[in-house]
Amino acid sequence: MQQERTRNIKLTLEYDGSRYAGWQKPAGKERMVTIQGKLEEVLEKMEGKPVEVIGAARTEPGAHAYGQIANFHTTTGMSITEIKQYLNRYLPMDIAVLEAVEVPDRFHASYLAKEFVYEYKVTVGEVPSVFERKYNYYCFKRPDIGKMKKAAAYLIGGHDFKAFSDNRKMKKSTVRVMKEVSVYGDDREILFTFVADDFWPHMVRILVGTLLAVGRGEMVPEDVERLLVNGEREKAGETIEVRGLFLSEVRYDVLGKEAVK
Repeated sequence: MQQERTRNIKLTLEYDGSRYAGWQKPAGKERMVTIQGKLEEVLEKMEGKPVEVIGAARTEPGAHAYGQIANFHTTTGMSITEIKQYLNRYLPMDIAVLEAVEVPDRFHASYLAKEFVYEYKVTVGEVPSVFERKYNYYCFKRPDIGKMKKAAAYLIGGHDFKAFSDNRKMKKSTVRVMKEVSVYGDDREILFTFVADDFWPHMVRILVGTLLAVGRGEMVPEDVERLLVNGEREKAGETIEVRGLFLSEVRYDVLGKEAVK
């Protein structure tokens, strides 16, 4: 009897996280609607047995994604195109599979990820936009872009980002390497972009809340440098609303790129 061949499938996903309790399916019997859970429900119907989906980033409740990466193993004889079409047919309309490719078995969406790119969108204007209210944070007055850029420059490099964590009992190291922080603004929108080796829940939202506090004149740019040194969460900015947060991209090193061909 011929043994079924197991294949490793890599997915690039886009989703509106507004109605989901984040990426990760909870352990145990607790029932929560998550992105991972929805994907596994559909794949179980396709495969005829439970399928585990591995996500690159555990996006938090309410966060969105332009480019989440995931992978799963399957024994189906369906083609890649058929798998993609099946998923997009049966998934809710707020989750989309942008790309599906077969990859070597050693590819792991989470373990091989080297950089994550997050964006946060802020709308500026006299009246909040009716159409952007679900996906942008609203500011009545335009914060000072120059001051925020100056403050953002202190974040670049390897630092202990303890001051930007809401989890006081966090057991893992709070040291991260921030590769890039950009602040771009026009008359209607401000876009914050962060690139780092890893992030934890709320981290980007606290960073944005701190930079906006600088832009509003409630803090000075040099306060960011002091926060990195003293690690005092209470002196950093607020944990800003999640609705403007997007996982934009997950990047892999040379090994990762070889693995996804």
